[in-house]
Amino acid sequence: MPAARWYFQHEAIAVPQSGHPVADFERGVLAFDDIRHWRAARAADAALDYPPLVWVAAPEVIRNARLTGDGGTLTFGSMQIPIELTPKIPLNRSYFDATSVRFFASRGVDARGTSREDGKFVVRTLWPRDFAMAQAPGPAHLPQGENPALAVRALMRDTPDGGAREAFDARMLWRREGSDPAWRGKTVLAFIVNGAQGDDDEAHGGHFAIVTGKVSGDGNIGDWLVNNFYTLDSESEKGIIAGPVPLDNYLADLNSGQSYYRPSYMLVAVLAQERAAALVQSALGRVYNQFYRHQLAYYHPTANCASISIDTLRALGWSIPTRGATSRTLAWLGFPFIAFKERSIAKAKLAFDYLEADQTRLMPAAALEELFGSVLALVESGGRDDGELAQMMARDVDALTWLRIPQIPSSRAFGSAPAVTTWEYRSRVPTDPAMVQIVPVPPRMFPDELRERDLVPEPRHPSDFAATVWGIVSVIGIPLMLVAFLRRWRRRRSG
Repeated sequence: MPAARWYFQHEAIAVPQSGHPVADFERGVLAFDDIRHWRAARAADAALDYPPLVWVAAPEVIRNARLTGDGGTLTFGSMQIPIELTPKIPLNRSYFDATSVRFFASRGVDARGTSREDGKFVVRTLWPRDFAMAQAPGPAHLPQGENPALAVRALMRDTPDGGAREAFDARMLWRREGSDPAWRGKTVLAFIVNGAQGDDDEAHGGHFAIVTGKVSGDGNIGDWLVNNFYTLDSESEKGIIAGPVPLDNYLADLNSGQSYYRPSYMLVAVLAQERAAALVQSALGRVYNQFYRHQLAYYHPTANCASISIDTLRALGWSIPTRGATSRTLAWLGFPFIAFKERSIAKAKLAFDYLEADQTRLMPAAALEELFGSVLALVESGGRDDGELAQMMARDVDALTWLRIPQIPSSRAFGSAPAVTTWEYRSRVPTDPAMVQIVPVPPRMFPDELRERDLVPEPRHPSDFAATVWGIVSVIGIPLMLVAFLRRWRRRRSG
């Protein structure tokens, strides 16, 4: 579609071959109403609708290679291929350095890139092949009777830096009794949370995405597909564009790879059949279509990476528990205070929406915790009285695996586990505004000629109602209070 082509006009993408079913979208409706309508009309055993595109980033892949100790050559069998790194984006604060060379030279790698006429291979992504799930891993030994959410939180925080400096690790969280222990070729539906960045005070909450794929014979997970939602209306300092992207590029692109900035954690559901993953991936293709055409607009408090993902799962019939707002009372009482202090209604509205948002739609770590608890409850209950996706998960999940993916050494500061609550997030941000680390980025203006006429206005934000109420109070209520005070003062003087 024209909007998607515009965003990826300078990037390498893959599109489905002619004849394959491709995700479509409904016009004149909100994005998640589109998902609900489509799900109601879709057969339970329908085939996968392919994503509208996959951002492969580079057209070629060299698999199972080695990087030489000087970082200048890839060895592949008997071949030696001179390489050059894709240029660093100017706004990017970090890049591949000597510590990165040492890290990759000690293991097998897959490389995404482009061959040049001079014989050099320009590397876009280096992926460590030992970041793999070759066989059923050992158990995680979760404490008996512990709340599942707290168990997941403990796994993310079992080292002071959230595993950023540790080795790749895989642990079995749960396995269905009698299920096939051979996972080769089985479908996975996974949920990934990237941790807090070490030098960006806008990124302590981490990032969330849904992953689909199949278990390969050698355990490689780099080809799993990550459905990454990210703001479209500004230019990322890392070059990130929202879209379905292979896991190796999502984590290890030299500029945008999440593993260069922080540790990551993945909850992997190994499925007995592919229907749940096909349903989710097909739906996400529709969401991307609505996202690119701006029927669904990114707004960090209520339409962010976590909320778009969780809202998709809920629209498909998985009632993931909510945690409620951070504090509605503080949101309402704080509105006039922030507006006066910052001299900005816009900042007061933003703070209100953050405090009002359901925490499972706002905080990636909270979403992951509730997902783990929910899927455990589904497999134990059989999914009774639940929606379509929940019933599929209840019947089809053979195992739940936990993957901890460390940070790749580079010139970047090491990250840590993500904040779980708004209060924890605020505690990590310096109180002195001059000490807050933020990377300013330029806007990316969506062309008016690509904005279609059938777009439906999005529902108003909760803060719009708050602004109206406080506006009425300030225009009518405060003068009335002053008049009443003046009258009492006059009566006292005359008495």
